[in-house]
Amino acid sequence: MALVCFSVPVFAGLFSDPDPDWKEGDYTMPAAPRDLNLREFFVSSASPNRFLIDEESLAVSDDGVVRYVLVVRTPGGASNVTFEGIRCATGAWRIYATGRAGGEWSAARDANWQPIVDTTYNRVRAALAKDHFCDGPVPPRNRDEVLLRLRSTASRYGPSGN
Repeated sequence: MALVCFSVPVFAGLFSDPDPDWKEGDYTMPAAPRDLNLREFFVSSASPNRFLIDEESLAVSDDGVVRYVLVVRTPGGASNVTFEGIRCATGAWRIYATGRAGGEWSAARDANWQPIVDTTYNRVRAALAKDHFCDGPVPPRNRDEVLLRLRSTASRYGPSGN
C-alpha cells in the first residue's frame, strides 16, 4: 500500500490530457548557461547536490510549457546540464537536450513527456513544478512571475547563484 501511495503522480491531470488537440510549440535551444545567470533553488535536504536554473534560459511559452536550463552540481565539482520543459496542465516533463563541454547541446535520446513523480530521481522536477512553475495545472502568467518565485524562495533556503 505504501508503494502505491509514494508512486502516485504529483498532479491528477496525468491520466487524461485536458486538451487532446494540444500541440507543442516551437522552441530554440538556449545559449550555454553562465554562472552569473544561475539561481539556486531548494530540492531536498537529503541531497548533497546543488540545483540551479539558468535565469536567461527561462521561458513560459504560449503552449503552456515552462522551458529552462537545469544545472546540477555535485559536491565533487561535476555538473550535469539539461534543457528541459514542464507542462503544468498534465504534470509532465521532458528533456530536450543535454549540455556538453564547450556549450554545445546534444539532443536527448528519450525526449518523450514523462509524468512528474515525487521520487528521489524526479524530486527536482516536482520541486520546480510545485514550488515555482505551476499553480496546480496552470502555468505561471509569465517569465517574471517564475523569476520572482525562484528569487523569493531561494532567499529562504540559502544563497543563490554560483
